[in-house]
Amino acid sequence: MKRLLLPLGTLLLAGFTLTASAQQTAVDFFENGIGKSKSGDFTGALQAFSMAITMNPENAPSYYNRGLAKANLKDHRGAILDYDRAIELNGKDAMAYLSRGVSKSKQEDHRAALLDFSRAIELNPDDPQAYYNRGVSRSRIDQYRGALADFTKTLELDPANVQVYYARGITKQKLNDFSSSLADFTKVIDMTPKRSQAYAGRGVSKVELNDFTGAIADLNKAIELSPEDAESFFYRGFAKGKLEEYKGALTDYDRSIALKKDNYKAYYGRGFCRSKLGDQKGALLDFTQSIDMNNTNSDTKVVYNTRVTRPILDNLRNRVQDRDRINELSPERSEAYFSRGVSKNKQGDQKGAIADLSKSIELNPTYAEAYFSRGLIKSAQGDQRGAITDCNDAIKLNPRYGEAFYVRGLIKYSLGDENSGCLDLSKAGEMGYSPAYKVISDICN
Repeated sequence: MKRLLLPLGTLLLAGFTLTASAQQTAVDFFENGIGKSKSGDFTGALQAFSMAITMNPENAPSYYNRGLAKANLKDHRGAILDYDRAIELNGKDAMAYLSRGVSKSKQEDHRAALLDFSRAIELNPDDPQAYYNRGVSRSRIDQYRGALADFTKTLELDPANVQVYYARGITKQKLNDFSSSLADFTKVIDMTPKRSQAYAGRGVSKVELNDFTGAIADLNKAIELSPEDAESFFYRGFAKGKLEEYKGALTDYDRSIALKKDNYKAYYGRGFCRSKLGDQKGALLDFTQSIDMNNTNSDTKVVYNTRVTRPILDNLRNRVQDRDRINELSPERSEAYFSRGVSKNKQGDQKGAIADLSKSIELNPTYAEAYFSRGLIKSAQGDQRGAITDCNDAIKLNPRYGEAFYVRGLIKYSLGDENSGCLDLSKAGEMGYSPAYKVISDICN
């Protein structure tokens, strides 16, 4: 149920109307973007649509298609901004609402996504994808009855969609309607006999219905198809325990714990089996583990975001190349201080480098590269706030400074400001600094 089946490659060509010959270049860029998107070159497509927008900033399809390109690059925050603009220009575009909803759901903003999916349905009430996506978002915020209605409507419009039968079966389980869920899982198995999740889902429902023998048969098949599925081992162990097959249950619990070490329920189940088999010492250890694991908490203050720790930040930041290019030497010689500062930093003299870069800035307060280079060194020294300030100044002086957006985004994310950090990374990619998209893919979704 985590997948949203929106065809992000769907590109809308309609509505792109340019007449003046001076605007023909925008058409060319737009069509080039379409071609690149179709070939899977989404970075190239993004740049082409950006040029089309520069030439004609009032054309909704350019923003929409650039949003799709960003979404395909997993830059959903950046995509949302483009969909916002597309909708502002054309509020009747159902696909723009649908796509924006998908990107919002990818950011776990399911309540906002619901509003977009509902608007898409108002504009195009026969689109099964919108009902399915709304059902997924509803299920993610525990609105299971609404989700059930959406999945049922999806199947009325698209009765061959196997994914929706599975989603509806899971939703029925959430509503404790285990008996009715069996039909949905069986439908999935009939349509796709190799789908292990369907056997697992049906097995869980049979456990809840006290059909332990039937559950074991389904879970056997699920494990045969997916031998690394910790949950299937857990439920099979539970079913065996209910049938008093404690040795077999113990083996399943062992395997479940090996695959998923934080499953406190599996420790409890294994402890129960060990107790029944006379291993009271082992049972005590398992029961204790189950209790401790279920109640652990930590008040430790974390300075750096767990996904971008200090070493990771240093590694990603240090890949950025210095902009130390030879320039004509001005009378105040700020360029010489800048280059000497960069050289000192390369030799490990960060203090001397900061002094030279600060002198360069004093002599030429509009020297964007000097601010940025000083920010890099401050970040390496652990002064992340100071580094952000320098990146801010570099961006004010050069609003298209992709590397500065990139580094500022990394630092913001590392300090816990994930949304703003990812928006900066998105901007870096939009400005042509393509390494940003690898980082977006890794940490922003």
